[in-house]
Amino acid sequence: MGGGRIDAGLPESVSGNASNTPRSGPPMSDAPRDGLSRRAFGQLLGAAALTGALPALSLAESPATQPSDDMTTDSKSITGEDLCDLTAVDLAARIHRKQVSAREVMTAHLARIERVNPKINAIVTLVAERAMDDAKKADELQARGGTLGPLHGLPVAHKDLINTAGIRTTFGSPLFRDNVPTVDALIVKRVRAAGAITIGKTNTPEFGAGSNTFNPVFGATRNAYNTAKTVGGSSGGAAAALRCGMVPIATGSDTGGSLRNPAAYNNVVGLRPSPGRVPDDDGSWSPLSTSGPMARTVADVALFLSTMVGNHAPDPLALVDNGATFRAPLARSFKGARVAWFTNMGGIPFESEILRVVNASRQAFVDLGCVVEDAEPDFSGVDEAFPILRHLSYHASYAKAARENPEMFKDTIKWEIAEAERNSGADVARASARQARMYLDMARFFEKYDYFVAPVTQVEPFDLTTEYPMSVAGTAMPTYIDWMRSCWYVTFTACPAISVPAGFSASGLPVGLQIVGRHRDDWSLLQIAHAFEQATRHGARRPTL
Repeated sequence: MGGGRIDAGLPESVSGNASNTPRSGPPMSDAPRDGLSRRAFGQLLGAAALTGALPALSLAESPATQPSDDMTTDSKSITGEDLCDLTAVDLAARIHRKQVSAREVMTAHLARIERVNPKINAIVTLVAERAMDDAKKADELQARGGTLGPLHGLPVAHKDLINTAGIRTTFGSPLFRDNVPTVDALIVKRVRAAGAITIGKTNTPEFGAGSNTFNPVFGATRNAYNTAKTVGGSSGGAAAALRCGMVPIATGSDTGGSLRNPAAYNNVVGLRPSPGRVPDDDGSWSPLSTSGPMARTVADVALFLSTMVGNHAPDPLALVDNGATFRAPLARSFKGARVAWFTNMGGIPFESEILRVVNASRQAFVDLGCVVEDAEPDFSGVDEAFPILRHLSYHASYAKAARENPEMFKDTIKWEIAEAERNSGADVARASARQARMYLDMARFFEKYDYFVAPVTQVEPFDLTTEYPMSVAGTAMPTYIDWMRSCWYVTFTACPAISVPAGFSASGLPVGLQIVGRHRDDWSLLQIAHAFEQATRHGARRPTL
């Protein structure tokens, strides 16, 4: 929901000649420049198998919805599409041990995309030929005995709000339907330097506004557990691609919950890091937005995070980190750890199935040796302060372009801009003061507790045709962000937070658990999330593809 620094990576001139661009958008097959159509991809894959340029692989069907070996690592031989269901940690280890090549891995993932993506619409720009060429170079580097990064040979997809040099980046807007950046975003540079290979871009709402992934360029992304339901957002395409095994790792971003909400709705893991943990290259002082990692397991998220961190002088919030810290063993004892269990998060409503599934997770923490108590921070006033600060970002990024091309912007973005103009300087000052007080309140809260646990979302995945829930448990939601307070209340604390699979509703839809850690204590947060994941193994339940 409004994932990432709102103006990060946008071209200098937002208006351009966009007023003549039609609203309806092309399918993935019409990707320009480095994009490759599904038909062309099939020809590429077939020709490669015939000529011996690539090994011919067995395209085994994915298992039906059932517990899998998603979280295990062993040395058994795995080929074809089954490679797509391995963890990133396992896959990276197999590549490093030369049990499988980067080209085999890329071929398998491209085949999975070819088979599954037409039903889900998670990958919206595919660069298959470029990815295969990069995989060939990765194998050649390994054959020469070159230094391999921790992500060597792993396919990665980047959210379509993140600039990728030479690869179309639309921001989900007709204004940028054919936009091809010339420079990579910092996160893309770092992930590539670690050895990952870009396979394409994932779908996002228009300019990342909203937690239902649809836009006029590419349409909607569907939930693999029920294709009539939303995947959440704004990193919805990333989460869906992960759940379907199209990629083992994917980048996302988060302002109001965009790394956490889609992770919950797709039964994967999304980490909102501490502000500055994953630096950006836009110079913003705001702690509300951050980029971050998504994957299918906590260990995969930790590995992925290790390649994103580290000081970056142009980012005033950047933290100085050694990435190797996040590649240490996650397992440890939690005997005596103090966990604060949410009560009602300041009185916001939740659907009964969300409460049932999340509260059923409490015993897992007790079994881990934690001391669990009902307690939560004071969230009063956040419902007014957060939107005021959020509106400012949208106004700074889009007000000029929206005036020049009003037909190119959806109503919710126009509302954000109008609200920013309605608010006074005094309103902004009060919101900023509440933000400062929230930081102090959380520091004091975590003097007693080690972690805070709450639901990620207030509702189950809803119908794809519903833009956003108009009510939650009988309580009206006046705006398009109100139903996601369980996420953006946590954003306002400036604490790291992670969404991990918590189980399934009675209707068979995923529910996520949100664990919040102390300021800048991302490592400890990853450790307890890993312990919960290993104890419950809800993330091992895959959909039928």
